[in-house]
Amino acid sequence: MGVTFEIVASTVEEVAGGPLTTFDIAVTNACRKAISVANGHRAATVIGADTVVALENRLLGKPADAGAATAMLAELSGKTHEVTTGVCLVHRSTGELTVFAETTRVTFRRLTARQIRDYIDRVDVLDKAGAYAIQERGDELVRHISGSFTNVVGLPVERLREVLTHSQSTSAR
Repeated sequence: MGVTFEIVASTVEEVAGGPLTTFDIAVTNACRKAISVANGHRAATVIGADTVVALENRLLGKPADAGAATAMLAELSGKTHEVTTGVCLVHRSTGELTVFAETTRVTFRRLTARQIRDYIDRVDVLDKAGAYAIQERGDELVRHISGSFTNVVGLPVERLREVLTHSQSTSAR
């Protein structure tokens, strides 16, 4: 996108579950992260993001171990699930706050136990919600996506570009 950026990890604890919808969880976590980082970078536009994977409205977080990853991938096999990324842009010095979320529907191929085991052996799945990374051998798992590919990776770049372009044109007025 031609934007110079620096990655700054947030240390806030993420919310999960409870009465919140997947949309609410993604947006809440994105805002908590962005605001936390923006407090130390008042002159910058800070972008916080959080990606949530849900199957039939049930969250699939990061698996605790290979067994949990195997179970998640087996559960996703042959089914369609949703990936929602909440994004929050904060600029402390101007007080500007922009929030949005993008949802993509992902349909998995029917997977054999061997395909799942091979995937887990080749891809670090323990730090991935839903136990997979579409950008890493995702073609072995995914039959079809409806929506933004970059959203499933973890940041809906197309939508972010639109928001940033609109923000810059509004600021110029």
